[in-house]
Amino acid sequence: MKANTITNVILTGGVGSRLWPLSRKSLPKQYLDLFDGESLFEKTVTRNQSFATKTIVVGNIENHKMTDAIMAKFDTTFTHIVEAVPRNTAAAIAFAAFASNPEDILLISPSDHIIEDGKFYNEALEKAIELANENYLVTFGIKPTKPETGYGYIEFENENVIAFHEKPNYKIATKYLKKGNYFWNSGLFCFKAGKFLEELQKQEPEVYQASRKAWESSKNGFLDYKLSLEIPSISIDYAVMERSKDIKVVPAHFAWSDLGSFESVYDYLVQRNYPMDTNKNIVIGTLMHTTFIGVKNCILVYTADALMVLQKENSQEVKQVYQQLESIASPLL
Repeated sequence: MKANTITNVILTGGVGSRLWPLSRKSLPKQYLDLFDGESLFEKTVTRNQSFATKTIVVGNIENHKMTDAIMAKFDTTFTHIVEAVPRNTAAAIAFAAFASNPEDILLISPSDHIIEDGKFYNEALEKAIELANENYLVTFGIKPTKPETGYGYIEFENENVIAFHEKPNYKIATKYLKKGNYFWNSGLFCFKAGKFLEELQKQEPEVYQASRKAWESSKNGFLDYKLSLEIPSISIDYAVMERSKDIKVVPAHFAWSDLGSFESVYDYLVQRNYPMDTNKNIVIGTLMHTTFIGVKNCILVYTADALMVLQKENSQEVKQVYQQLESIASPLL
């Protein structure tokens, strides 16, 4: 690997709506101490410390104090970019790229993923950095283990991306699994800061210009509200990755989950011998004695002001509950 500056860009602006009621706007899932006594955000920082020479955290105004509290645990300086209003991942990554030198290698890390098997993770990073040095935009592909409908997919041949595909229905996801040349889209990326900005300017000039204007007017890392509203809200996948000609994919052989649903959380906890009854029902959030009768594979989620019971296979429907509460401006969010 060349001796570039390698910057871990941690994205921490998500609200974790699929993990309501555990995850709230006031305490999104990446800050929950639910995972071996640590938050997912803390695990992300720790995981990337061994190779990253810089850290940039891009979050929002609601969670910046929680970010500062976690980063205070680490003996390291970091750049904190605070969004006045969420404008999706293309803009968030653009801010980090504007804060970097063009030749800096950026590793884009969502703050709410679980990644294990450090040896395989490091090997994937080394390959990604090698490709980034060749001026490719690199994504990491996860080999599917089931016909998952909650992830986007990457169709590939060797290191080359044939196409990106949106979240499929169950029938299409099953077809992807059988064909064998489809990865789950992990949401992890690696590229030079200058290369990303070059592609963003080419593919989405309005996002580029508005993001640059907001960044140049920022004060101590805090972005201006009115200027931020002028930035189109577009994901990095749509803005750049699905449209650039310079894309490569690195197979990820490490254990990965975005913990984007209670089914994912269930699988993670059960693999670690979390208590469950004979019908594989579990309870999260309370030590209160709970009995399940006549149901299997259910999750009871308890908080001080909300109670939810769900079949784990229906976990993706939790977002509908969140959206319903959002539509009535519920204080439960």
